[in-house]
Amino acid sequence: MSDRAGEATTLNNIGLVYRAIGQPQQALTYYQQALTISREVRDRAGEAATLNNIGAVYSDIGQPQEAIENLEKSVQITLEMRAGLQQENRQTFLESNRGRSVALVDLLIDQNQPDQAFKWYNLATTFDLADYTRLIDAQVGDPEAQKLIDQWNQNHQRLQLLYAQVDQDWTPQLSQQINQLQAENSQLAEDISRQYTQVAELFETTPQDIQTLRANIAPGTLVIQPVLLTNIRNLQDKIGIFLVSRDQATLVRTIPINPTEFDAILTEYRAQLQNPNSDNYAGNQELLYDYLIRPVEADIAAYSPEQIAIIATGKLRYIPFETLYDNQSEQYLLEKYPIHYLTRISATRNIPNNPRLSTNVLAFGNPTPTSRELPGAEQEARQVTEILSGEYWLREQATRHRFYNDSARFNILHLATHGCFQRQGCPGLNLEANNILFANGETFNIADAALLGLNQTNLVVLSACETAMEAESDGREFAAIAYLFERAGADAVIASLWNAEDNKTLLIMTQFYENVNQGMTKVEALRQAKLTFAQQAIHPFYWSPLILIGDGSSF
Repeated sequence: MSDRAGEATTLNNIGLVYRAIGQPQQALTYYQQALTISREVRDRAGEAATLNNIGAVYSDIGQPQEAIENLEKSVQITLEMRAGLQQENRQTFLESNRGRSVALVDLLIDQNQPDQAFKWYNLATTFDLADYTRLIDAQVGDPEAQKLIDQWNQNHQRLQLLYAQVDQDWTPQLSQQINQLQAENSQLAEDISRQYTQVAELFETTPQDIQTLRANIAPGTLVIQPVLLTNIRNLQDKIGIFLVSRDQATLVRTIPINPTEFDAILTEYRAQLQNPNSDNYAGNQELLYDYLIRPVEADIAAYSPEQIAIIATGKLRYIPFETLYDNQSEQYLLEKYPIHYLTRISATRNIPNNPRLSTNVLAFGNPTPTSRELPGAEQEARQVTEILSGEYWLREQATRHRFYNDSARFNILHLATHGCFQRQGCPGLNLEANNILFANGETFNIADAALLGLNQTNLVVLSACETAMEAESDGREFAAIAYLFERAGADAVIASLWNAEDNKTLLIMTQFYENVNQGMTKVEALRQAKLTFAQQAIHPFYWSPLILIGDGSSF
């Protein structure tokens, strides 16, 4: 039998040569031949690569619409393939093919199509939280949905075995078998996504309509998403900054950047923030403001937003944007606007504006025994319930059993206890990754959040988390804290980027609840609680780690 897949690869390589020597039409001829064969033998990887090459040629010869059409097809196939890989292979696969989505986004920006650029960027990059959900085997609350997901996984495993046979012994019958099973599983994924919207993100095949996001943005909120666009068609690396609001057209601004230098700034700044003895953080605060806010400063002012929502990806998830400093106005960004953060779920879900008839809190403080006690957390749990009413449990009474059994009865869950969200675990606390500590050494794995029944939960507070930025970190382990609780039904999460000083956390959380009790929105209440310290020139280690992710409105 002839090696048809190999023949397609050879034709594709010939096309690359013709493009390199400036003969685009010859390149297109060979690419089209390669594309036909790749589709015939169901070589999805080859098809995606060839479509990408065709798009690049059309971009070279000044036919942007044809380039966009082919690049979109290439990226869509790439994402469908990625969705079907085992988790440990997914990130490597996407990184090796990242240039396709970056080239598409950059071309869409050049063609003044910011909505499409925003959509495709998020489709290509924000599924790392779904990756994380799969990695920790996060549970689904509905048992019927879980059964269908298990069926999809079984079909998927069969497909992987069949695809493995293509390279060894392709036949028309094998291709037909793959096509049929792929169609069945795609339909199953579509059915699950439609019937159980809370798990739709696990299948990753449908571009999110930006109109869905825009319709769910709260009035008066401006969404800002900075994106790193590197290795763009061999041109200069850039940061693109998207601005999206409910009622106005999407804007995007781009600025040149050295990605290595930018990464070094982020890494150094995070280390400075979580070290209360560092005294040289001001330079990086100003640099990051100039990179991420200054280019869109006038645009933000034109929107006159009541609050700003940040969609952060990669290492930007480790940085509280509140601390970015404008050296011209001599103000933190926090002093200018209330700020909260969005995950993929909170960016696209519609939370009804139905204020609770009453607000009650279930609080846990300083479960014991532990190697590192949090005495301020005990007072924190007491004061929370004094301000808003509810129940609190301390030390050996702060049990996982109470948390499991009682969570659904309260609309605020306040956990003033250690949580470990470092990829390698927290040996100093004797905690594995993704776990929250309760009394007597018992833990709660956030993979089980969907089993708690949090559909009436307005806020989950985790005031003593531990995360860490490492060389290859991308922040997904922190973002997933909110993501999984939101997926379980909670409207919003307050979590700590690092475990700050116990007494300052107590003061900030107490003031937050006092502000909420006075009628402030969640985002404004947290802002005012932080400003008390920020305006006194206190090191941001103490006041900036607690951030609000999700819905920022009133209770």
